[in-house]
Amino acid sequence: MYRKIEDFQSSWAYETEITTKLFNNLTDESLNQKVTANGRTLGFTAWHIVLTLGEMLGKVGLKIDCPAEDASAPASAREIAETFEKAAKSVSEEIMKTWTDETLLIEDEMYGMIWKRGTTLSLLINHQAHHRGQVTVLMRQAGVPVIGVYGPAKEEWEAMGMAAMA
Repeated sequence: MYRKIEDFQSSWAYETEITTKLFNNLTDESLNQKVTANGRTLGFTAWHIVLTLGEMLGKVGLKIDCPAEDASAPASAREIAETFEKAAKSVSEEIMKTWTDETLLIEDEMYGMIWKRGTTLSLLINHQAHHRGQVTVLMRQAGVPVIGVYGPAKEEWEAMGMAAMA
């Protein structure tokens, strides 16, 4: 749970940067990649990350510059990446403009539970990280380069002249 806006903003800046870099590697062709025949596509999963910014934070009164939660995923990887970047910037701006450290202690009903707003921000980041992991698996299956998120990816180790960990 975040107790200070400054701490969230620091985490959010990193998480946004990494997700943006990852999304910038997507290709239009890769968006149809699935793990299983009945599974979600890479495009759906990436778009879900985008839409959750407006959906989740809308439940706590923030107006995020983001498509409606039922908006269909675009067929353009560029559009997904650009929309994410715009919405993520809006998250940062809205929180700075609207909330204070004290606001993080306010409780809201969220998905049948009661969460402090500082918890909502933590879970927003956790949600993004969870689905970003799914995105990287689908990207690898689609032959799209991935980047390291919390450490170098295999390809990045190799580019540094080091063997990737087994």
